[in-house]
Amino acid sequence: MSDTSKRGFASMDEDKQREIASKGGKTAHEKGTAHEFTSEEAKESGQKGGEATSQDREHMSEIGKKGGENSH
Repeated sequence: MSDTSKRGFASMDEDKQREIASKGGKTAHEKGTAHEFTSEEAKESGQKGGEATSQDREHMSEIGKKGGENSH
């Protein structure tokens, strides 16, 4: 089977991806179809992401090591 991880949008450089995504976001806001988070929704979403990330012990260990290295 061939590698399909870098096809289409994923194969573009990051600046081009960002440009296209920005246009899509602007269009959605102009049409009124974009979701705008309330401060409460944003808070809840951030808490869920933090909880999910903190469950990954290896990832948290890497973050702690980097913080320790930067503080010296």
